[in-house]
Amino acid sequence: MRIAIKLTFLLLPLLVFSGAAAQFKVSFVVTGLPAYHGKDEPLFITGSFCNWNPGDGRMRFGFIGGKPGITIELSKGMFEYKITRGSWDKAEAAAGGLPIANRQLQLESDTTIEIAIEHWSDHFPKRPKQTTASPNVHVIDTAFFIPQLNRHRRVWIYLPAQYAGSGERYPVVYMQDGQNVFDEASSAYGEWGVDEALDSLPAGRRQAIIVAIDNGGSKRINEYAPYDMERFGKGEGDMYVDFLAKTLKPYIDRNYRTKKGRDHSFVAGSSMGALISFYAVLKYPGVFGGAGIFSPAFWVNPRFRNLDPKKLRKLKSRLYFYAGREEGEQMVPDMLAVFDQLHRHSKARMETVIRAEGKHNEATWRGEWVNFFDWLMNP
Repeated sequence: MRIAIKLTFLLLPLLVFSGAAAQFKVSFVVTGLPAYHGKDEPLFITGSFCNWNPGDGRMRFGFIGGKPGITIELSKGMFEYKITRGSWDKAEAAAGGLPIANRQLQLESDTTIEIAIEHWSDHFPKRPKQTTASPNVHVIDTAFFIPQLNRHRRVWIYLPAQYAGSGERYPVVYMQDGQNVFDEASSAYGEWGVDEALDSLPAGRRQAIIVAIDNGGSKRINEYAPYDMERFGKGEGDMYVDFLAKTLKPYIDRNYRTKKGRDHSFVAGSSMGALISFYAVLKYPGVFGGAGIFSPAFWVNPRFRNLDPKKLRKLKSRLYFYAGREEGEQMVPDMLAVFDQLHRHSKARMETVIRAEGKHNEATWRGEWVNFFDWLMNP
């Protein structure tokens, strides 16, 4: 087992109401609104502390001192947030309706934050996004059936440029949050650019087929969580990874020239997508031989802190862990706690990368993807 820790420290932007850590009261008060804002329109705060749900009823503003405001309790750490009117198409914006960067809060004590909203994004005509998917990306099905969940989902595939003209077989990486993998037009927060990254590889470098599965929108947290959650309800991750292993992978292997064995079948994702990718390897160590685990949201399912050593002893996969220091106070400690269990009980080959400047967003994961892929394809 090889362990490489590039830098060390912090965690993800997704921690609220954690009873173990000291809690501080944070009051968010809106001191300025656009002149066209309707007085009866609701306001919400969303961010890393509520899984970026833009219309979470618990995050709806009341009034503080006669102004729109809300007080919540958070533990010490770094948080990112925005203000909405209940959905992402009604989020705060800059002049012309341009998106603004996430607001940031470094919480050290009880505090009050004053916020001025310049514009709302839906006040301006929508600018259609241009597709950025390369010609090597195709949609397998806009409504691929998931029998385990009785739902349908869009599934994308990237085939290497030389696929059509050769008889070569390729390893496959199954990626979560497919909306964000290839195309700016379908992504909510920016794409990973996986297709551009692979298209630009020099001749002779190892290639792969990439299969990307769209997330389930409002069902995303449930589908990507293996265990039930007090805050978010039933965990459906068991059924979702059954779909990956028993339905989707056999379909891909039947219809495309793949290298079918576990040593050539991988999963990857970020945040909740990282959580379920790691779980897929745990549950199906004979099917998936590796995973890219980017900024894993282990806080959602605390059971990952106490994994079954018997299961870990069966794990011989290649695992690439990534986290950024600017993702919150618990990201790195939580990730390293899981890493430590693997180190003690498994024979997994692991790479652990922790970057001081890393954030919890697609732009950061896009930059790390190339390193992961190179490590995966060139052991």
